[in-house]
Amino acid sequence: MSGTILILGACGQIGTELTLALRDKYGTDQIVASDIRRSDLVELQDGPFEILDASDTDALRTVCQQHHVHTVYHLVAMLSASGEKFPMKAWDLNMQSLLHVLELAREGVIQKIFWPSSIAVFGPTTPKENTPQQTIMEPSTVYGISKLAGERWCEYYFNKYGVDVRSIRYPGLISWKSQPGGGTTDYAVEIYYKALEECRYTSFLSEHRALPMMYMEDAIRATIELTEAPAEQVKVRNSYNLAGISFDPVTIAASIAGHIEGFEMDCVPDFRENIAASWPASIDDSAAQADWNWQPEYDLESMTSAMLGNLKVKLGL
Repeated sequence: MSGTILILGACGQIGTELTLALRDKYGTDQIVASDIRRSDLVELQDGPFEILDASDTDALRTVCQQHHVHTVYHLVAMLSASGEKFPMKAWDLNMQSLLHVLELAREGVIQKIFWPSSIAVFGPTTPKENTPQQTIMEPSTVYGISKLAGERWCEYYFNKYGVDVRSIRYPGLISWKSQPGGGTTDYAVEIYYKALEECRYTSFLSEHRALPMMYMEDAIRATIELTEAPAEQVKVRNSYNLAGISFDPVTIAASIAGHIEGFEMDCVPDFRENIAASWPASIDDSAAQADWNWQPEYDLESMTSAMLGNLKVKLGL
């Protein structure tokens, strides 16, 4: 590998696991983790770490130059539910930090960028089932609006300046290693914790609100596979659809009940229900399959087994 890798937002839900995966693959010293504050996780304290505000373009440039950064994984964002509470902060953080990184690539300071988009780019007018790669995109949240704008900027910088930027529209991500960070799909993580700790859960989405989801191990693998794919295989330069598992609260609750006798769930929808109602129920990721051979490994049952098994150890149960 030529140069080092910088991860912006390394202490977040995705960043934590991506940092560990990349350090395992390339060696601790080759991966520079960064975030606006230092992580309490012991695993992230072993290698290079920079306290860095991704919206500070001068500080970002300095870190990239000092560490001879080749590739930036830009994971900094305010997510959907949090963004609705602080819309202007979400817009500023999500857009300005991306533009800073794109400019560094245009100037030749860095050579490659991974930036995640989201199913939040879709909206109420988007086809709900098997949502196509190219379709109507009218997002109804600040997070979705910022991600759609980001997709357009990424493709613009690729077409106009040749910036090698790659992106995935993440579905809801489910992990036992790190806590969720203010997203609408967080219920699908919380439900496993509550099942083990209290044997019941109250969902903030309605019982049949299906959404596209993915186990974090699949998401991390997809992220690395796309970023490392030969440039000629990366034919989508706004953002790739990515599919894993689609389910609703009733279905995931039934999966958990198969492992935990007596588990019960009720549903008390809040403002996040309206956000989820604007998103797809399932995703067509045939472009990712064709271009860089993407295939998920986890289905709902294998994910539930992995989540419950790992959380029992983590929680000391």
